[in-house]
Amino acid sequence: MVAQNGKDLLIKLDMNGAGQFDTIAGLRATRISFNAESVDETSMDSAGGWRELLAGAGVKSASLSGSGVFRDETTDARARQIFFDSEIPDFQVIIPDFGVVEGAFQITSIEYAGSHNGEASYELSMASAGALSFVAL
Repeated sequence: MVAQNGKDLLIKLDMNGAGQFDTIAGLRATRISFNAESVDETSMDSAGGWRELLAGAGVKSASLSGSGVFRDETTDARARQIFFDSEIPDFQVIIPDFGVVEGAFQITSIEYAGSHNGEASYELSMASAGALSFVAL
């Protein structure tokens, strides 16, 4: 497998609730993280005292984050609206040469920053809010 460009890892948001996904403008860095809690079912009968985990149990979750340059485009305005209206729309994450993850996420934080001699920037954090789908590329 050939190395992939980081800029090809895209976070897209549903702009109108009808499946029109647009890439969030100005992002320079993106990240997706998948998590699965384990359920310990170890007992005194466990072989050799080794921990045993219950298959298929526990809570699965995903988190998204991104940072970039504030551009005040349509997607910036939509992200702000989602946060302040407490909406939980669908997002897509395009993972190059891997697949597309899609599902509902809540924007849990938006941070804006700027310096006197630099550009205005922002950071977004999102948490999954339901089942996610995955389609391999």
